[in-house]
Amino acid sequence: MAVWRCGKVDALLHHSDQGSQYTSEQFQLLLADNGISCPMSRAGNVSDHSAMESFFSSLRTRRTACKVYRSRDDARADVSDCIERFYNPRRRHSKLAYLSPMEFEARAMLA
Repeated sequence: MAVWRCGKVDALLHHSDQGSQYTSEQFQLLLADNGISCPMSRAGNVSDHSAMESFFSSLRTRRTACKVYRSRDDARADVSDCIERFYNPRRRHSKLAYLSPMEFEARAMLA
């Protein structure tokens, strides 16, 4: 989504755990082709990427757990809507000095 929204950038991270979908050769090649680094949490150590773990936990408990999707496309559209209309522009984060991700990114580009 970040590559689609912002285009290819100089530095982009994809935080993940060591799940097979993220460690697969195909996925790693996709990241490399787009210049994306992929640091991974150590097995069983969620604190390595606590902000991302918190995001996915909130997404599951507040958005997707109470819904039944008719198709993968419906699920993808709903999650994208949640990220683009709530999480990125409005939700404030203590890790980002209580700014939303979009506010933090805008200020970082001005610096």
